[in-house]
Amino acid sequence: MGRWRDGCGELTVRGNGERAPVRVPLETATSYRARTRGLLGRDSLDGALLLSPANSVHTFRMRMPIDVAYLDRRLRVIAVRTMPPGRLGLPRLRARHVLEAEAGAMEGWGLRAGSQVEVEVDL
Repeated sequence: MGRWRDGCGELTVRGNGERAPVRVPLETATSYRARTRGLLGRDSLDGALLLSPANSVHTFRMRMPIDVAYLDRRLRVIAVRTMPPGRLGLPRLRARHVLEAEAGAMEGWGLRAGSQVEVEVDL
């Protein structure tokens, strides 16, 4: 793991023995400006957006419902929630990063509490 920069990469959701790992296109938002912008103004997202550092999100002024996964410092999923537009998520004390995706996407990837993810960024 390490420090990331704003940009693109790939998210790998580790299989739990029942399924193969899933690779997903990833955008990283690590600067204050990029984290603040997040998914605002978008109608869709191909893959996922990683906000880091972050331990909570909101969906005010968003156009679509989203899945939100809270990750600890080892990139293990603490919790997954689906949030409609206009909501404020409560901060998760152990969360260090937040993944966002279109509503329903994370279930399709097999991402749930306890899942382990890996992040690879394009240099």
